[in-house]
Parts: sequence; C-alpha cells; structure tokens
Amino acid sequence: MTVSLSNYPPQQIAALQAAYDAAVSRKRLSFVVYAAILVGLVVVAGVGAEVAPKTFAEKIGNFSSYFDRIFTLDSGKRVWTDPAEWFWGWKTWLRLLVETLLLSYVGTAIGATGALCLNFFAAANVSPHLLLRFLTRRFLEFCRTVPSVVFALVFVIAFGLGPMAGVLAIAIHSIGSLGKLYSEQVENIDMKPLEGIRSTGGSWLSSVRFAVLPQVLPGFASYTLLRFEINVREASVMGFVGAGGIGQELVVAVRKFYYSDVSAILLMIVVTVFIIDICTGWLRGRLFGTERRA
Repeated sequence: MTVSLSNYPPQQIAALQAAYDAAVSRKRLSFVVYAAILVGLVVVAGVGAEVAPKTFAEKIGNFSSYFDRIFTLDSGKRVWTDPAEWFWGWKTWLRLLVETLLLSYVGTAIGATGALCLNFFAAANVSPHLLLRFLTRRFLEFCRTVPSVVFALVFVIAFGLGPMAGVLAIAIHSIGSLGKLYSEQVENIDMKPLEGIRSTGGSWLSSVRFAVLPQVLPGFASYTLLRFEINVREASVMGFVGAGGIGQELVVAVRKFYYSDVSAILLMIVVTVFIIDICTGWLRGRLFGTERRA
C-alpha cells in the first residue's frame, strides 16, 4: 500500500530528504569525476597522436574549398546546372559500379559460408573441443583484425590487378567478422533443445542441425545482409589499391584533379548504398516480420 510522505513526522521527512539529496550529490560528483577523467584521457590521447587543433583551424579552409571545387565544372558553372557534362562518363562508371556490387556479393557469399562452417567451433556452448575453439577464435580474430585493404594489396601482388583480389580480401575479412557475430548468436541460444537431442544419443552434427540452426538462422541472415552493405563500401575503397570496381576510377579522378568527376562518382556510390540499405531493410522485414524488427 502506498503511503504519502505527508503522513510521516516532519523529522522523518527531513531525514529522508537529506538522504535523497546526499544520494543525488554523490551521483553528480561521480558524473563530474568520470567526465573529467574522460576529458583528460582524450587530451592525453590527442597529445600522443600529435593532434594539433591550431593546424586544424588553419587548414579547415582547404577542406571546404575542395568541396567547392568538386561541385564546379571546368567551365566554372555548378555541376547541377549541366548534368550531362557532370555525368559524362556514366556508362563506364555504372559498369564499374556493377562490378563493385558483384565483387561485394561474391565476397560476402564466400565469407558467410566460411563463417557458417567455423562459428560453431568458436561458440563456447557448442564447440566440441577446447583446443579447437581456441584455434578457431584466433583464426577469426586474424581474419577480421587485418584490414581488408591490406589483404587486397597482398592479393593484388599475388594475382595481379582486378576483382579477384577484392573478392578474396572481402571474403577473408567477412569470415572473421561474421564468424564472431554468428558465434555470439549461437552462445545465446536456448540450450534445452540441444540437451534434448544429446540425451537421445544424437551426434554433434545432428544437434547443430536440428537444435541450433533453427534458432540462429534469422540472426545469421540479418548479419549477412548488414555485412553485404558494409562490403559495398569497402569494395569501393579497395579500388585504390587496384582490386577492381569503381574505386579505381575514383582514385584516378582524385590523382588527376578531375574535381567534378570525383563528385559524380561519389554521388553514384552514395546513392547505391542508400538503395542497398533500403532494399536490405525491406528484405529483413519480409523475412522476419515487422514485429521482429521492432
């Protein structure tokens, strides 16, 4: 039963108010102390990384002037006043953009397949052996720790310029990233179906197939769609090292100071990512339903 404070004696109300004020003061003091520590750490990190606010303030004009140049045609007019001149190479750029999408799709598919095979050995509640779990986790860490651009550069040296290097780089990095996400999903499953199959003498493979997979497949699909969206952006950057796709054309435009071409290519990449985000969101809604997404 709720009792109003007005029913308590004034001395007791004053004591309760004093205790409340003290608790609020402690929380505020803790917030101030933690905020001061955070600011101090940021300052120390900035000094260690040689971040110079003075240089930032002096050079910020170069940043804004570059954006002014990329939205200006050679004739001096703004790019949106002459779309035909702005997107003069749209056929070539569109072909390279499709190549980027295919590169990302194939790399994501290979990475998701590899992660699907390995994540069960990395999950603490499913892995059949401690040593196998340790080795699998270290392998996944290696795959996702090395930047995909570094993998792409290595594969360009090995296999030459072209999409193959990009596909392999995206696939390896996706194995590491998705393997980690998949294994965490497996570690959060309901163990009762798994224990039920094991109690009937079912094999490890049967337990995974009939008790684990039905619980985690929706999450696996959602993570894979998100990874594909990320890989499209990464594939655009990999062209900088010759791994195929629209990135190669973008780096040529940057190096040769074709300013309007830079903005046109960037706009195509941004619009493509927007469309992919909308499509994957719609697909997740179709697969899992509006309630699950909420």
